Amino acid sequence: MPRKIIIDTDPGQDDAVAILLALASSELEVLGITCVAGNVPLALTEVNARKVCELAGRADMRVFAGCDRPLMRRLITAEHVHGKTGLDGVALPAPTMPLQSAHAVDFLIDTLRAEPAGSVTLVPIGPLTNIAMAMRKAPDIVGRIAEIVLMGGAYFEVGNITPAAEFNIHVDPEAAEIVFRAGCPLVVMPLDVTHKALTTRPRIEALRALGPVGQVVASWTDFFERFDMEKYGSEGAPLHDPCTIAYLLKPELFTGREINVEIETGSALTLGMTVADWWRVSGRAPNALFMGDMDAEGFFALLTDRLGRL
Repeated sequence: MPRKIIIDTDPGQDDAVAILLALASSELEVLGITCVAGNVPLALTEVNARKVCELAGRADMRVFAGCDRPLMRRLITAEHVHGKTGLDGVALPAPTMPLQSAHAVDFLIDTLRAEPAGSVTLVPIGPLTNIAMAMRKAPDIVGRIAEIVLMGGAYFEVGNITPAAEFNIHVDPEAAEIVFRAGCPLVVMPLDVTHKALTTRPRIEALRALGPVGQVVASWTDFFERFDMEKYGSEGAPLHDPCTIAYLLKPELFTGREINVEIETGSALTLGMTVADWWRVSGRAPNALFMGDMDAEGFFALLTDRLGRL
């Protein structure tokens, strides 16, 4: 039976690639896509999610708008990386599929209550506001979640939006704290892993050769890799968010360890830092499988194969 998932997202080009990878994979049943403010404001993330679904030929997919700001802070966005639309690159047509009327948080709660306990995996690839709000509003759902596989945080790589913090966690650290302390099985794809998923020229040209969907993906990476290549001096840009979906499909591509991860919420200097006890020196109980490495060639082979099916 396909694994049931809900993708919680703020598209973003790499979010869009993650959605495409999931929709192209028969091993996964995407029950819905919930949108949150992050890379760009909510009014754009929900439109972008619908555009991506239509690109994949999945106008039947249910897309829900969620929280338009963090729990306690003003919204920080990343147009400097993703462009003013969040999907700058090739222009996709305005979506015709409807936005669902229910709030994303209510959809999360209702779905987790309706499906058998332990059967739904959450895949948050943006700020964790929607997930935390659902847990606050309905604590009973926490024990019904099979697993949370998220993109966020860092250890050795430290930060990409501040010297100490990764963007998704920094945008809503209070939400991240709720999720990391909830007690759900938690798998974390930090920058330490995602920075190894680099869009080199041969990898991107292989995607471009796939046809219309591959050409769109290549156009997105052509846009946002310019920022990352200048910032990091790397040969390409990291495809952060698809690492979560790749893990669900082929966990053997990733290696990590069970450690304790705490979220810094009180320091102006290190706000949103994932304090990852990689060397297990704190004595605190592990609460996350924190990934440390990946097989980048295997990842891009999987991505190319699956996007070629769309």
